Amino acid sequence: MTLGFSFSLPVMVVVSAIAFVYFCTVFVFIDRWFGLMTSPGIMNAVAFTGVAVMCVLNYVFAIFMDPGRVPSNFLPDIEDSKVPIHEIKRKGGDLRYCQKCSHFKPPRAHHCRVCKICVLRMDHHCTWINNCVGHANYKVFFVFVVYAVIACIYSLVLLVGSLTNDSQNDKQQSADSFRILYVISGLLLVPLSMALSGLLGWHIYLILQNKTTIEYHEGVRATWLQERAGNVYKHPYDLGAYDNLTTVLGSNIICWICPTSRHIGNGLRFRTAYDGLPVASTSK
Repeated sequence: MTLGFSFSLPVMVVVSAIAFVYFCTVFVFIDRWFGLMTSPGIMNAVAFTGVAVMCVLNYVFAIFMDPGRVPSNFLPDIEDSKVPIHEIKRKGGDLRYCQKCSHFKPPRAHHCRVCKICVLRMDHHCTWINNCVGHANYKVFFVFVVYAVIACIYSLVLLVGSLTNDSQNDKQQSADSFRILYVISGLLLVPLSMALSGLLGWHIYLILQNKTTIEYHEGVRATWLQERAGNVYKHPYDLGAYDNLTTVLGSNIICWICPTSRHIGNGLRFRTAYDGLPVASTSK
């Protein structure tokens, strides 16, 4: 299922930044360092173009893929022994029910006030893709960030190499005409590389813990409450680092950096650390 497209200024900003960085990297940095018609120039241009294509492809998927909607006819089966965890409200202990969408919410689902839908395994609403990041499009969002980080760092290396080459060849007059492009590119790439690297590190941490951003913040409160009660809190969906990785990215390591998501299931039930144990409930 895909979403309809509506104009989004943040998306236009991202698209413009990608186009600008690609143009400067290939037609300025690579050309001035190696020359586009040389073997090193062609190799670097092809490699950077490949990274850029994968970055754009995953970005488009992240924008247009439905993040995963809760079926309107979903009903939790509290008597199903195969479902060891049922999330309940903190107040009253009732099963979670969305008043806005008029249906029950399965585990890990949350209502997005921007998209106005309940999203399966919701991570967050991302302004930069004008969409929620949820069960169905989380992997393509993550892979997009991976390629974006690679592209930014790659471009920075080529920028520095191009500047160094210019200074060694003493092409002052030629370098002056491109100075504005170097300055703008540096001012864009340095903070962008830092921000995206931080975002990538954050989501690697979340994947290794099999958490969403929402669950991380809920876990902070749950840990505090459990410690007050003298207990130790354990995230119910933490299966161990490798199993957590394969749950989110798939069992085929080669496909981890590809926009594939056949492995994710329907998003209504997830493996837990308590599978095979008596039924339990968690408060939300």
